[in-house]
Amino acid sequence: MDDARLRIIDRAARELGPGMYINLGIGLPTMLADRAEHLPGVMLQSENGLLGIGPYPQPGQESADLINAGKETVTTVPGASFFDSAESFLMIRGGHIDLAILGGMEVSQNGDLANWMVPGKMIKGMGGAMDLVNGAKRVVVMMEHVNRDGESKVKRECTLPLTGARVVHRLITDLAVFDFDPDEGMTLTELQEGVTLDQVRQHTEAHYSERVALSD
Repeated sequence: MDDARLRIIDRAARELGPGMYINLGIGLPTMLADRAEHLPGVMLQSENGLLGIGPYPQPGQESADLINAGKETVTTVPGASFFDSAESFLMIRGGHIDLAILGGMEVSQNGDLANWMVPGKMIKGMGGAMDLVNGAKRVVVMMEHVNRDGESKVKRECTLPLTGARVVHRLITDLAVFDFDPDEGMTLTELQEGVTLDQVRQHTEAHYSERVALSD
């Protein structure tokens, strides 16, 4: 785990609150399961049919019957429940998930999200992200600010197929935090530690306003 990803995880962990029902998307968001362990009443939900995900198991204590949506082995917390995927998506579509924290490939200045496929790459299916971005009460995306070629993933318009249009409430990257409002648009609200405004401006294609407190 490199420093950039750790910064994203550390900041995203602050989105978790006591008593919340939270869905963690596959990839980077699943790392938050360990951070939720000590928050009272937090229940992590996985769309494959598990409510009450615990931290990752210790080596040698894995069970092939306990997996999350990313097919990683997990543990459960007291009071966890198991059900089929149809029941799981009733929970999601019914608006019972307080927060969905998802990974992203691209996010646009309008709050559009692309995270379910890359053209030309083999995929097994679109998964549950399209339901989550429309059913969860709040959507937070965590992703690296630029891709492997150094190109901004924070775009004016997404170039990849959309998961949802105008669905992102907050974007957390290794450089900054942005909030999205239907009236005010995209706003830079926080800088990650050690990051400057010039760095964010240089690596962000999207248009946004700045409302970030700068330390002396």
